[in-house]
Amino acid sequence: MRLLLALLYVCSGLPTKGDSMGQNMGNIVSIAQTTLVHIKELRTQLPAAPHVDAATPPLEGLAGIIQHLGALDDELQSAPTGLLGQIQADVSSLHGRLRSLAQSRGCAVWDGAAGAPGDGRFPESRLYLTLAKVQRYLDEVLHNMNKVKVC
Repeated sequence: MRLLLALLYVCSGLPTKGDSMGQNMGNIVSIAQTTLVHIKELRTQLPAAPHVDAATPPLEGLAGIIQHLGALDDELQSAPTGLLGQIQADVSSLHGRLRSLAQSRGCAVWDGAAGAPGDGRFPESRLYLTLAKVQRYLDEVLHNMNKVKVC
């Protein structure tokens, strides 16, 4: 019976759980890489900034990554939309994709963000710091994709 069901599944062209996971991971990598390209493009349009080193929290699993991306998304939303609109949309899309992956895997995800709310001002120095934080965090996620597989 199992063999018959497996054959029907394969012949029907429906994606298997493994195929779906692989496709989700590919989409996540693609969105993260696209966001990094958008950050590099924006940096070429901005005046040169001093080196900004942004610390990133440790990558402990999917739930933590989602929580930190939510905080970065909130921070990006407080920026002037003309400057960071595309990057905010990218991070929001990545955040949503990871939340969906977590839900499909049965991972417990906290709905709140890890960061403090902004004060409504977004000075130029904060712009560079925000870009550095997003860039560094996405680089870390891409280099540690195995952490996305762990709740």
